[in-house]
Amino acid sequence: MLLAIDIGNSNIVIGGIDGDDIRFEARIATDRIKTSDQYGVEIKNMLDLFSVPVEEVEDCIISSVVPPVFNAVCTGVIKLTGLNPMVVGPGIKTGLNIQMDDPASVGSDRIVIAVAALLEYAPPLLLVDLGTATTIEVVDQGNTYLGGAIMPGVRVSAEALSSRAAQLPGIQLDRPRRLIGKNTVECMRSGIMYGAAAMLDGMIERMEEELGKSTTVVATGGMAQFVAPLCKREMKVEKDLLLKGLNAIYKKNKK
Repeated sequence: MLLAIDIGNSNIVIGGIDGDDIRFEARIATDRIKTSDQYGVEIKNMLDLFSVPVEEVEDCIISSVVPPVFNAVCTGVIKLTGLNPMVVGPGIKTGLNIQMDDPASVGSDRIVIAVAALLEYAPPLLLVDLGTATTIEVVDQGNTYLGGAIMPGVRVSAEALSSRAAQLPGIQLDRPRRLIGKNTVECMRSGIMYGAAAMLDGMIERMEEELGKSTTVVATGGMAQFVAPLCKREMKVEKDLLLKGLNAIYKKNKK
């Protein structure tokens, strides 16, 4: 079994993959002060939770956008399994033609998602990831990664609003009952959720105008299932892109 790990700003996704089948997927909180021993224990706990013996882990691949946490997780995996993980970074084969000013600066999670989306959909693609940040990536014909846009995430926006405005409370980001809110919480929920959807609709329209062609839009990330249905633009919601992409990159690079 392949142990696939993606270290994000808010969560660490841990998955077990047999061939092309995702055996399990779990999430733990990203914590910059945890030690390698603590991460090793947490990964072991996730394996136990899904009844996977450590001995069944045959290899590991890690992607990370949080450098301080990467070393702790990587060392924890080595201590737990005795395996040296494959790391998504400069020099690894992805099959992408990255047309950025500095290709090495592109977040590994962006690369992983693009690789996974290309397994299922033909370019041109707009890839929307609704996580700590909301990002849109553009992948054109020839698997050409053109670039994209980065915006504050839905939860980050909500937290900023409630922390900077004294009379606005923290709220749960459910789907709004209606667009025109009838109380403070409803107004905030409508503004945050429909505002995020309208922003995506507008960005997608403008990006397609700049490209001069229509695209397939694929959405992923923790908030995708809540925001995508509020968008006017049709989106394909895919929840397992990170693990699928890590598996694909592992296969491209395994000797």
